Amino acid sequence: MATVVLDNGAGAAKVGYATDKEPRIVPNCVTKAKNVRTRIFIGDQIDDCKDLSGLYYLLPFQKGYLVNWDIERQVWDYIFGKDALKVDFNETNLIVTEPYFNFNSVQEAMNEIFFEEYAFKSVLKSNPSFLSQYKYTKETNAPPLCSVVLDTGYSFSHVVPYLKGKKIPEAVKRVNVGGKVLTNHLKEVISYRQLMVMDETYVINQVKEDVCYVSSQFMEDMDIAKKKGKENTIARDYVLPDYTHIKRGYVRPPEETTGKAKDGEQIIRMNNERFAIPELLFHPSDVGVQEMGVAEALVYAISTLPEEMQPHMYNNIVLTGGNCLLPGFSDRFYADVRSMAPEDFDIKVKTPNNPITYAWEGGCMLANTEDYKKMAVTREQYEEHGHTICSEKFDI
Repeated sequence: MATVVLDNGAGAAKVGYATDKEPRIVPNCVTKAKNVRTRIFIGDQIDDCKDLSGLYYLLPFQKGYLVNWDIERQVWDYIFGKDALKVDFNETNLIVTEPYFNFNSVQEAMNEIFFEEYAFKSVLKSNPSFLSQYKYTKETNAPPLCSVVLDTGYSFSHVVPYLKGKKIPEAVKRVNVGGKVLTNHLKEVISYRQLMVMDETYVINQVKEDVCYVSSQFMEDMDIAKKKGKENTIARDYVLPDYTHIKRGYVRPPEETTGKAKDGEQIIRMNNERFAIPELLFHPSDVGVQEMGVAEALVYAISTLPEEMQPHMYNNIVLTGGNCLLPGFSDRFYADVRSMAPEDFDIKVKTPNNPITYAWEGGCMLANTEDYKKMAVTREQYEEHGHTICSEKFDI
């Protein structure tokens, strides 16, 4: 029996059969390009587009929740259809993720789409952090009773503690800063200081992924960034793509970083932006989001739990989500948690090799087990009991 695992993120959907080595990562949106008026690009079809400047995005998710069903259906039809997975729905099980504390109306609409319109054989809905901690506990030699997952994605960052594989809902914390906020803030900063790029979401997102890093000593790096010439080891020139000769932007190597454009190139000078942008994850108040940073939120979430659980939580921290790929993220996270946590607790932070696909891999491990059969809802059960059996069985 085939099982499709769909980690349906607001930024990208990670999807594939449970037997696949790695998932397809499909941007969860429909895109229109300025120069191609005749077609829309669904998901990863955007790779066929030659000119990626001034893209117009239609996003199914707003503020982390699924609001635009027409667009999401287009993306799902593409993913399940003949161009991608070629799913035979009657003979396929589905594991799908949805946001934490998802609204009942959204959950019911999802149930209807998967059971009635696509008609999967059975469906299991869960949160991405559930799949992450499932993989983590299965791969650890002595499976821990407690673990806490930091899932820092496109719209939000969530801290989710688990006890014996069940999440502890009253201790879940959300920080309203994710990759989208970082990209948007970087667009504003560059537009204000150098070059108007408010429409260039795609390009600036690449800039962020290519040159930003998390500083472990913020003030020292700020001082270095103020220096001139060779003493400033932080400044980099980012050459923007023009989509005729340069297909993708790139960073100039440090020895060629002069701050001057060569024949016809457009460059962005990235100086303290390189580390000031990701700093928002740790200090959202820098841009007026009056909340805790991710490390502080984790310490606070653990402090609300019973005392005997706390040392076990600190010993099993799992980092997942795309923002973990920022260089220096896990070191800084460890340092911040270490400085705030009680001294007598050991702290162990696991950063997976690929934090983006970690939850998807957990779904693949879950797919062919007895656990899946216990937790999933079959189409027959759904037809008999409707939404009630879904809300009983799925722990959202």
